[in-house]
Amino acid sequence: MEHYFTNNNNLKSEFRTVVFKYGDELTQFTSDLGVFSKDKIDYGSNLLINTYFKNGRKAVKVLDVGCGYGIIGILLAKYMQTKSTLVDVNKRAVHLTNINIKNTGVDAKTFESDIYSSVRETYDVIITNPPIRAGKQTVLNILLGASDYLNNNGELWFVIRKDQGAKSIMEKLKSTYNLETVEKSKGFFIILAKKH
Repeated sequence: MEHYFTNNNNLKSEFRTVVFKYGDELTQFTSDLGVFSKDKIDYGSNLLINTYFKNGRKAVKVLDVGCGYGIIGILLAKYMQTKSTLVDVNKRAVHLTNINIKNTGVDAKTFESDIYSSVRETYDVIITNPPIRAGKQTVLNILLGASDYLNNNGELWFVIRKDQGAKSIMEKLKSTYNLETVEKSKGFFIILAKKH
């Protein structure tokens, strides 16, 4: 089965528009087949974005890992003045993110990277809605691997569902990070992880 974290060159294209509402303001994103949550912003990402808006740091250097069509990193750049870098293993996701960066006019850049394979810098914040369907090992590689790319006092923000192994994943992260559950809703946890 094809997943959104693989590249399928035979996949046809059917562009669609996804809208994020913040206050009275709408931000439009171009989406397509072959990317995660192509028709609407999924509950977990929405919760992660809005929780970061309330509790996150402004004007910092951010890396959005597994960015899809770019909603998290772009919205943080737009509303939190972050300098966002967005990466994804999926070429189509990176192409869509480029379109959305251009259309929103934010200070952001994107490139293709299998998790951190092409990442050369360090960041104040790494944020992710990890691709659970890619398997637990991939999720752990994203979450544990973040520690090598965080600046001093850096923060990892992520969303995870209780029924998708949140407890066991958090257990594995405890030796690397101090973990705080910032928000809980409908079985989703927003976790803030700081390096020891």
